Amino acid sequence: MKLTIEEVRHVAALARIGMTDAELELMRDQLSHILESFDALGQVDTDGVEPTRHSVDVDSVMRDDEVRDSLLREDVLANAPSKEGDFVRVRAVLGDH
Repeated sequence: MKLTIEEVRHVAALARIGMTDAELELMRDQLSHILESFDALGQVDTDGVEPTRHSVDVDSVMRDDEVRDSLLREDVLANAPSKEGDFVRVRAVLGDH
């Protein structure tokens, strides 16, 4: 299935990505190829195949979630690049700039 330029333009708009006509054409070919690959995978007969999460054993590198004492406010604020009273001051990330 070959995507249309309009479909790619729509996806780019949803992702808020500006694209030239040449980029839209390139992306149309690449995305179409990806969708064709998924279609081919969807046609593979998997009846009787046990689902797996990983093909090899995986050891978790995450530590156990344990309750611990909080850091002292003074220690946290000592490392803050900017502070205001008892708070870490950060640059605004929402709204008009």
